[in-house]
Amino acid sequence: MNFHVMTLFPDMIYSGLSQSIIGKAIENKHISVETVNIRDFTEDKHKKVDDYVYGGGAGLLMQAQPVYDAHYAISEKIGRESKIRTIYLSPQGRTFDQRLAEELAREDNLILLCGHYEGIDERVLEEVVTDYVSLGDFIMTGGELPAMVLIDTIARLVPGVLNNDNSAREESFSGYLLEYPQYSRPEIWHDKKVPDVLLSGNHKNIRTWRQEKAEERTRIRRPDLYTVYERLMECRKVLLKDKLHHMGMLALIERGQAKLLHHDSRGILLCDRVGGSYMLTVKSKEAGEQILQEVFSKNPDKIADIGLFVTHQEYMNEVVQSKFDMKLLSGCRQMSYTKKESLPKKNADIRKLSLQCLPIIIENYDLVEEEILAKQLAGGFIHGVFVEDELAGFIGEHEEGSMGMLTVFPPFRGRGLAKVLESDLINRTLQKGFTPFCQIFDGNDISVKLQEKLGLYSAKEKVWWFEKSKSK
Repeated sequence: MNFHVMTLFPDMIYSGLSQSIIGKAIENKHISVETVNIRDFTEDKHKKVDDYVYGGGAGLLMQAQPVYDAHYAISEKIGRESKIRTIYLSPQGRTFDQRLAEELAREDNLILLCGHYEGIDERVLEEVVTDYVSLGDFIMTGGELPAMVLIDTIARLVPGVLNNDNSAREESFSGYLLEYPQYSRPEIWHDKKVPDVLLSGNHKNIRTWRQEKAEERTRIRRPDLYTVYERLMECRKVLLKDKLHHMGMLALIERGQAKLLHHDSRGILLCDRVGGSYMLTVKSKEAGEQILQEVFSKNPDKIADIGLFVTHQEYMNEVVQSKFDMKLLSGCRQMSYTKKESLPKKNADIRKLSLQCLPIIIENYDLVEEEILAKQLAGGFIHGVFVEDELAGFIGEHEEGSMGMLTVFPPFRGRGLAKVLESDLINRTLQKGFTPFCQIFDGNDISVKLQEKLGLYSAKEKVWWFEKSKSK
């Protein structure tokens, strides 16, 4: 991901971001941070970028011309025809939070505009800015510190920035719960002892304790977040009544990725805050039409953002196709591993794959866009099996949490490597506390037989995946 910071103080940005995790992420090329000095684009021979305000008033205002030319130079360098998401750090903007960070983390490029003095000429803001973002109801001397806060928060969500695959997903706010209390050595400090359950070695009890403490802390400190969490738990109860059919939606809730758009007796509509897909289950076609109308009439601009949509009832297919101009990818058979026991470990050389493997993965797997494959590789979500130090096949985890991408190269087929790869992924998914599941396109009978051998159960009803129709 690339950050482009328009500022009068580039050294301030570099010095603030060159340390710790973000500095290492820049060094390892997981992200890039470019500063553009607005003063370099002024036409004034004295490098002046500000002037007095028309109509009177205290202070000076940044002029439109140098800001516009700096922005134009960045856009030209990136080479994108469409408008690049440009954020003006201003107390008048939308308050920055984790939800917005997750939304912005899906961009390839972000331009951050740092204001100074009494602000920036309104005319250039109208031309270049797409988002106004605030850190809160207070005023700072400039936009550099807020810009660094945004970069730090967003960068943590970029695959590869954090060493732990699930760190960004499990920390505070990611699942609408604050983080549970944590302890380190010594066991007793100031007569305060580490809770016994954390010393027990019983991982099930530890997970239960952490969940309870996270709920308790959120309820007391952030009742607003807890209200959203409670609504998601209500949805979860409904979805569990037909668990196998709704495993994809349940996975979003389990992983803290679910954004709740609608929930009542008529149905549930969720959005994946990581991958951006929408998932709908309803009682009737009429109910589904009503829900979609209610949700998107309030946010008509969101329709353009819908890239993937999943229906759980076939009678909604025609509605989704026409309303969102989408085409059917395939019906899918959803299969889940509902046991808690790990599968027997096989003696195999399985490794986490790096971005260097992207060309060979693209060559052998074309059901996912290259950009997403690169993102999953960088995040450590694709593993390969090696035979005599040669890559023989791979398997991965899709953005919404399902197992997939299973591929064994022709020279290595017939050796049981597909079973080895999926067994390993099932065990790793169980270790994270999640339910392993997959979605198999119609006609892939070989994959269905493999899932049955591994002990996965199939839902009685299919789900249907749609994608945005390509413009002609």
